[in-house]
Amino acid sequence: MTADETPPSSEAELRAELQALLRRAYDSELEIEGGWDCRNGTDYPDWDVIVTEVRKNEEREIPSTNE
Repeated sequence: MTADETPPSSEAELRAELQALLRRAYDSELEIEGGWDCRNGTDYPDWDVIVTEVRKNEEREIPSTNE
């Protein structure tokens, strides 16, 4: 996200931002499975982020409305 973009203000918007980020990383052939510490200085809490790939359902999946 750049400075001129509006930050997410709901869980749905955060989920869409994360989905877009993971898709860009996948398209760039980055290894995106694993864990990362997100250290944020004194103004924000620190987070531990874990990403794991999950299997798709056998049934046809409904595409995201963000595509």
